[in-house]
Amino acid sequence: MNPVVVSVVVLAALSLARVNVIVALLIAALVAGLMSGLSIEDTMSTLVGGLGGQGETALSYILLGILSVMVARSGITEKLIRWILPRIQGKRAMTLFGIAGLACLSQNLVPVHIAFIPILIPPLLTVFNRMKIDRRAVATALTFGLKAPYMLIPLGFGLIFQNIIVGEMDAHGMEIELAQVPLAMAIPVATMVVGLVISILLTYRRPREYRDTAPGLGLATAGAADAQGTSGTDTGWTRQHIVVLIALAVTLVLQLVFGSLVIAALGGVLIIFLFRGERWRASDELAHGGVTMMGTIAFIMLVASGYASVLTETGAVDSLVSSAAGWIGDSRLLAAVVMMMVGMLVTLGIGSSFGTIPILAAIFVPLCAAVGFTPLATAALVGAAGAIGDAGSPASDSTLGPTSGLNVDGQHHHIWDTCVPTFVHFNIPLFFGGIIAAMVL
Repeated sequence: MNPVVVSVVVLAALSLARVNVIVALLIAALVAGLMSGLSIEDTMSTLVGGLGGQGETALSYILLGILSVMVARSGITEKLIRWILPRIQGKRAMTLFGIAGLACLSQNLVPVHIAFIPILIPPLLTVFNRMKIDRRAVATALTFGLKAPYMLIPLGFGLIFQNIIVGEMDAHGMEIELAQVPLAMAIPVATMVVGLVISILLTYRRPREYRDTAPGLGLATAGAADAQGTSGTDTGWTRQHIVVLIALAVTLVLQLVFGSLVIAALGGVLIIFLFRGERWRASDELAHGGVTMMGTIAFIMLVASGYASVLTETGAVDSLVSSAAGWIGDSRLLAAVVMMMVGMLVTLGIGSSFGTIPILAAIFVPLCAAVGFTPLATAALVGAAGAIGDAGSPASDSTLGPTSGLNVDGQHHHIWDTCVPTFVHFNIPLFFGGIIAAMVL
């Protein structure tokens, strides 16, 4: 009856029942607060006070939405479709594995995280529709690329994630070198690869029909004619196309230099305005389009941050992690199973593997030392337990990011088409991968 356990179960049940994620988060926060002895007023106050924790992420989502609308209005997306379609027609599996590979680059080589999704995926939906690709397969491919690379490769976001593991283990009395962490995470990541292959080649291999929408998937391309006097037909490369490409390049460079999606997206938007890729008078329309595309996702991130604050304020997370020690005794197998279960519950609620590791490591590292786990096995458990709930969580950017790109035409459900598929194909394999790694390393 730990408040975290009950609250996460309530969140999952409501989400699966198709209750709006924001409403589900608010109800789950109330359950956690009331079970921990907080009043309704204190619970809501804590939740509201924690909204700012994801404020930058939410703002970056909105700005990326505006930039995505600008890209769609330019007509360059139709050119992308015309170029891609003949090359991937009939190559469904290759296309999906290619998307997973492209998403992998967003974590390490070109660390833009989810920034590429609302720009790249919406124009490709027309291609996916013609190929009758199940968007659940696309969601699993994207989430794999947003998750597996940072677990395995110590570059970009992976360097941040693995440094957290090394730092937290060292802080709690167990030393490990950064170069050893990829070895520890190899087995858990390998099980995710298996899940990706199963999702693409087996689970979602059957064709699925989607409605075709207007060019630009509802992101009025007619505005391009107003900006440059062009029509929706293919009239070759225009100045507007060049400006949009420059803006996207500037967005990438600013992200690499400043490490901020807000600065990067704002820079791209300003470049398009300053070089007259769009007129300033269209800014209201563009902002409305950006908020329509990404506003719900951004607000979910804000509420999720408040929900995580409630879970932390109640002390129930620390209580859950601490009480796990009493269930284990001296059994290494039971220790691994319990740690993975606790990690999944905590991360499903908080929605951030990066933020979960310090919470788990405080108890898990001394516990691992007590039952005889090696540093490699401990790193595998801490890393896998911290990451296991990231896929499948209604409040994680690893699921919200794919939904933001796949649902621009209203035909992709966040819970049933993103969260459930990614939970089944990644969290379940990762659960066993963490246990196997702990037992053999």
